[in-house]
Amino acid sequence: MKFSVYQLSRKGGRPRNEDRMGYCYTRDSGLFALADGMGGHPEGEVAAQLALQTLAGLFQRDAQPRLPDPQRFLQESLLAAHQQLLRYAGEHGLADTPRTTIVALVLQGRHAYWAHCGDSRLYLLREGVLLARTRDHSYAELARALAPDGAARRNRNVLFTCLGSPGKPVVDGGGPQRLQRGDRLLLCSDGLWSGVADDQIARALASAQPLAEAVPTLVERALQAAGPRADNVTALALQWDAVEDPLQAAQPTTSVAFSTTIQPPEGLPGLHDDFDDEEIERSIREINEAIRRTAQRRRAK
Repeated sequence: MKFSVYQLSRKGGRPRNEDRMGYCYTRDSGLFALADGMGGHPEGEVAAQLALQTLAGLFQRDAQPRLPDPQRFLQESLLAAHQQLLRYAGEHGLADTPRTTIVALVLQGRHAYWAHCGDSRLYLLREGVLLARTRDHSYAELARALAPDGAARRNRNVLFTCLGSPGKPVVDGGGPQRLQRGDRLLLCSDGLWSGVADDQIARALASAQPLAEAVPTLVERALQAAGPRADNVTALALQWDAVEDPLQAAQPTTSVAFSTTIQPPEGLPGLHDDFDDEEIERSIREINEAIRRTAQRRRAK
């Protein structure tokens, strides 16, 4: 498995950045995820961080070094993250649950699998052609087929599902999509796609520019389009660089080394080597307690 990746997040005009992103991988499998904590509900940044931490912990447990069923893993891990948000709200006596949108991608073998809840998006492009784009869980997206574009976009921020919602969240999946060398994938929050049209995203990612140049250009374009009240803008892009090699694919893999960029906020515990169910539960309790301590320190300042 060979890929290049670039990620960038900007606060925009908001008082804080409630977006989170990151990836983790073994030799044979990779997980990439982006979450956008929802305003209007408490502790959006905690919701996004806790969702990513839950996915990373489950990936470390299950990718040994491959996931038995990537699409099932995505469905179940997003629902597990939802349950952790409900538990966090209950343990902290919150009248409302922290909520977040999320989009997650698994690369395994030569295939891509993805799942999302809310309006954080995934784009898949090949030679400038948009092969796939997730459909937002918004009333605007539901109305798009029946109403003019303007009417549909008026309520684009109104979602009918997310992680942390009172009811069971809707999780939609995609793939498996067989990848070719040079394919590019983008995970982004609505702060990016709301200011940059799909065709502009496709052109930017289809260019000969490396991701380290194309992604900052897209992020800056979104910030400029939104002006001084810009939302958080976050993007995680990757390019599939593997060459078809049947001999290499047939070789058994024994490595279970695990690497991650999904880090807890200050004061939170890291991931552990052996993640059984009891360990996950203990880790989540430690995460929640550390978040509580961190929040208390901030209020005391």
